Amino acid sequence: MPSYKSLPITMIDTDVTYNKPTQAFKERVSLEDPAIEVMTDFTKVTAMSINPCANLEQARERMISSGVQMLFVTNQYHEVMGLITINDLTGPKPMQTLSENGGKMEDIMVRDIMTPRLKLEALEYSDILKSHVGDLLETFKRMGRQHALVVENDATDGKQTIRGVLSTTQLSKQLGYEIQSSHMASNIAEMAQGG
Repeated sequence: MPSYKSLPITMIDTDVTYNKPTQAFKERVSLEDPAIEVMTDFTKVTAMSINPCANLEQARERMISSGVQMLFVTNQYHEVMGLITINDLTGPKPMQTLSENGGKMEDIMVRDIMTPRLKLEALEYSDILKSHVGDLLETFKRMGRQHALVVENDATDGKQTIRGVLSTTQLSKQLGYEIQSSHMASNIAEMAQGG
């Protein structure tokens, strides 16, 4: 019969944190590289979320502390109700909500300005696996958005899950030049020249 021994005990440091999964991205990509090279994969990193009743300052703080520009808005069962981006916080949505409903800025909740799930468009993971970075640029240009969700059907229960997200910010970093979805170059050739 094996002999077991108790492990030594240690105390937790004052400034302790915890490991968070990170995804290593290729430093540089070209338009011909596989699209999967620029996708944030939620099987490798944790998706950030917020409660629909949080106020806008809490959402801003969560984005800053997490280093993200988009949060999923989830209910108590972790089901996605919508999403909120940094542009939602800094754009016209908060002022529009105030002018329509009255009140004060601190009264506006995430649910008041989020993009609801029913309005979210997504790309299929299987299509991403067969695509190139150039295809993503054309897709972002057509969508006029800074983020695109990537969905797949769960292997066990067949339900749709959000596998990852694509963003023009990540794309810009890896391509080495700025991409603006709202005023994207009129064609890929201009983008390839950095114009």
